[in-house]
Parts: sequence; C-alpha cells; structure tokens
Amino acid sequence: MESMAQQNPVDRTQESDTPALAPVTKASAAKEPKEVNRAVDVQVIARAASILGALGDSPGGLSLAQIARMTTLSRSTVHRIVVALCKQDYVRSTDSGYQLGSALLRLAEASRSNFEVDVTPFLVELSRELRETVDLSQLTGQTVTFVNQVIAMRRLRAVSGIGISFPLYCTAPGKAILAALGPAATKRLLPERFERFTPSTHPDLASLERELDEVRRTGIAYDREEHTLGICAIGMALQASDQNWYAVSVPLPAQRFYGQESRLVIALTTSLNAIVKAQLANYSADPPN
Repeated sequence: MESMAQQNPVDRTQESDTPALAPVTKASAAKEPKEVNRAVDVQVIARAASILGALGDSPGGLSLAQIARMTTLSRSTVHRIVVALCKQDYVRSTDSGYQLGSALLRLAEASRSNFEVDVTPFLVELSRELRETVDLSQLTGQTVTFVNQVIAMRRLRAVSGIGISFPLYCTAPGKAILAALGPAATKRLLPERFERFTPSTHPDLASLERELDEVRRTGIAYDREEHTLGICAIGMALQASDQNWYAVSVPLPAQRFYGQESRLVIALTTSLNAIVKAQLANYSADPPN
C-alpha cells in the first residue's frame, strides 16, 4: 500500500492539473495500520487453512518441502506457520512427516450433531449389507457436504472424503434434497449456469426439473455418472429433528450399479425407514422444551 505524505497547500490562484491531496489527520494515519494488520491476519489464516488442507489430503504425512510445493508458499512461511500449528496441536510431527493433530479431531467431533452420531449404526449396517460405501451428506447452502462415511471393505470402491462438498444438481444426495425442498427452493439454491462435469450432467434447470419430478414421486434420486465418469449413486433425503436436511447415499462403481438398481432401492429404503422410526422414537422419548 502506498504511504500518504503531506503536501504543501496548493496556491488557489495557480492553475494546475494535479488535484490537492487531502491532509493527513490523526484519524487517517491511525486507520491505515489497522487495515494493513487486518489484511495480514486474513492472509495468515488463509495460508494456515491451505496448509491444513494439504495435510488433510495426505494422511500419510508431508515434509515441509512437500507442503510448500502443494500450497505454493515459501518454505520459510510454511515452517513458521507449521511450528505455530504444532504448538496448538493442530499439526503434529511424526517419523513420516507432518500430519493433522488431535486438536482438529476434537473440533470435528464437537461439530457433529446428535443426528449424525445416532445415524451411524444404520450407515454401518447398510454398508455391510450392500458391501458398498455409504455416505451421509448435509445441505450446506448451494452444495451438499459429506459429514459421515462408512467405506466399503473391498478393493474397487467409491470414496469421497468427509468435509468435501459437491454441487446439488449432479449428485444423488443433492438431487434427493432438492426434490424434497420443492421447486421454489430448487431455483433459489441452484446456479444460473450448470457446469458440465460429464456428458451426462444436466445442461439446465428445465432438464433437471423433469428428473426431480420423478424423484418427488419415488423418493429416490440417482447419479448416473453425472459428476464423475465411472461412478454412480443412489440417494434419499430426510430432515433431522433440528430441521437440517440430510441425505443417505450409496456411491459405487458404474459396473456394479447398472442392473442392480432394484436391490439398491430396497436396501436404502429399508435403512431410511429404520432411521426415521428411530428418530421418531427418540423425539417421543425426549421432546423439545
């Protein structure tokens, strides 16, 4: 930021193309350092978030040089921020490099709602029955974010990390929630233009709405390689007692999806009915004040 320097007053009788600069006051002089400090604070937070994101993508650990390459930050900057994060236990040093620390795990656990905890046994059971990954997603503005996941115990499987967000219009959980919310909410939550991730992605709202009408009728939403080629999914939406919208979905490789839709529908519907029944029982046993 350019510094402001006080100028001699311009003679009013002298013609000049250069406008007079405003005098520097105590208020304006004091304001600039605060703005600079605020910008620096935001930059440090953004850099720390970038470092944590890199470590989250590499659970095996990273060296300082690897973090610097992944974040495009200088090694000295990475070292300074990592040291500060280690002191707060957000990052820990191991033999295989730096990894996320236990303080982040405590924060993640504290952020989980009662619903997310209560539904976990049902996700585990559904995954065991189908031998596929099962996801729990939450509506987060114009996206759905994975908040819980049970990973299939098989070599070829579909996996997305917890905390990852995806568009609503091209994912099974997203479309399930959109259908449940209704047409007015659909228009409000979707972007004006749809990014085409694959040839199967809906090109516009009119195309999507035709499918959502069917989802409203059946309660079942599908992703037929609309976000990622080779990956399909089935999903159903439900609203928790705290009024937040969630969806349970089963993503799987395309070769295990086509021709198996009926089996997936029966298993997912049975699981959702059990979840809703359990939630109603909990609500009746412990009604809100």
